[in-house]
Amino acid sequence: MYFYHYTAAYIDKSVYSNQLIDNQEGSFYLKGMKIILAGYNFDSEVIEELKKNSPERQDITPETVSAAYARISRDPRPVNELRAVARAEVERARRSNQNIIFKMGHHSVAEHAVFNFDLIGLSRLAIEEVEHFRLCSYTEKSQRYITLDGDYVLPEEIKQAGPELEELFVETIEAQNEAYRYFYRRLREHFFKKYEKQAANPKNEPILDGWAKEDARYVVGLATKGQLGLTANARNLELIIRRLAAKKNAELQELRRQLYELAKKVAPSIILFTEASPYEAEMMASVGREAQCLLAKEKSARKQAARSALKEIELAEYSENGDELILAGLLFSTAGLSYKEALKKVSRFSQQQKLELVKRVFENMEFYDVPPREFELAGLTYDLIVSASCFAQLKRHRMMTLLAQPYDPALSVTVPPSIKEIKEQKKFMEIIRKTDKTWQILKKGVGPAADYILTNAHRRRVTVKACVRELYHLSRLREDATAQWEIRQVSAGMSALAKKVFPVTARLLGGKDSYPRLYKKLFDRLPKMQPPPLFFD
Repeated sequence: MYFYHYTAAYIDKSVYSNQLIDNQEGSFYLKGMKIILAGYNFDSEVIEELKKNSPERQDITPETVSAAYARISRDPRPVNELRAVARAEVERARRSNQNIIFKMGHHSVAEHAVFNFDLIGLSRLAIEEVEHFRLCSYTEKSQRYITLDGDYVLPEEIKQAGPELEELFVETIEAQNEAYRYFYRRLREHFFKKYEKQAANPKNEPILDGWAKEDARYVVGLATKGQLGLTANARNLELIIRRLAAKKNAELQELRRQLYELAKKVAPSIILFTEASPYEAEMMASVGREAQCLLAKEKSARKQAARSALKEIELAEYSENGDELILAGLLFSTAGLSYKEALKKVSRFSQQQKLELVKRVFENMEFYDVPPREFELAGLTYDLIVSASCFAQLKRHRMMTLLAQPYDPALSVTVPPSIKEIKEQKKFMEIIRKTDKTWQILKKGVGPAADYILTNAHRRRVTVKACVRELYHLSRLREDATAQWEIRQVSAGMSALAKKVFPVTARLLGGKDSYPRLYKKLFDRLPKMQPPPLFFD
């Protein structure tokens, strides 16, 4: 993966050498402007070390920043002075936070307090719930790059169901893990032999080894342990805690308890609403009951139709005049027209005129650039059937609307092509059949907790709604030749359908590797920058 990083707050001293004054206190003046680095996150162990070597103090909390920033709207003093006051009067700052959030409803002040959590030993199933929250940051242990060592979560629900179900669960998990080790060895041999010339270069070994790991993991259960780093501001952390309170899953309840206790110790005044409301606890279950009543008469016919005509990628709905919506946005932003007037103008453009306008957007675009916000005005909704391996990557695109049903063994499984290449489908499917049988037994005994036993190969239905701008982001990253093969197939299918209905604005959808070819087709020349070389030297 390649990153192009631009720092928004960067000031070039060489450019402003005659205007820039460094006051030696972590701030800069620029013609009356004063920029201060008010704080930043650092390791909690460093904080504890500082506490041990310093007199006792109460102001080591992000609450003071929230309290100071909350006063900006009504207090004329410079914000750095407000921060000093808040640090000097921590209890008063906490009371202020509670009043502002609870009584006045200005919850946004909690967004200035940021937390980092190490989440260790969570199951893959629980991690999916955690990474559902949009406005947080996550970096997760990858099953594509790290060899799995067989550790897994034994759900509390299964422990309490009795020794027979626990023994069945453990036996099936161990069979899955043994199959993973077997397939990893076989696939590693296969890829190193298939790409023997490239394997001679030691720099290429991690790539070939990674391909073996990412395909072997399809047979591993969703109970497999993982870990991730979570960064969230206090407002979003509170939302996570409250939403987890509505979950019946024991692992998620324990996660909620620990998150809340740790955050409350540090910042009690900004983590306030932590219990699930009746709306959050009951709403979807109520909708589900009503939906079942409404659909009861046609249930059997609908089930049969669903089983007989499975489409893995289908365009369910889209903005019918999507190209025109986006082009009208470009006119609105540049030509002084209202959006309604711009739509009328664009509707009279020929296809060539539309193309010429959008070419002005694309002409200086490089493979790492994103289209402007005007590309958010048109969208597409897809029905997908994807494996857990694929969903693990798809779920990271949280700015799209992602709706997912539970994993359903009736949707069958995704078998990696490499398993077919080494003629091991029979062994692979033996593990799947054993897993499905165990799932059926567990389902009767522990309900939804049975899903822990399902594998990364098992599939679920997902509905995805994406604006064209977000689709470009998905396409560049996941359709690229460096991406995992299944998410690459899914994103390529989504792009192909988008190009059919948005032939103008979706022209340059594609991975980084294909960008020069797509660009040359449109402009008869290559872009200035070429993507980095792929895979092998």
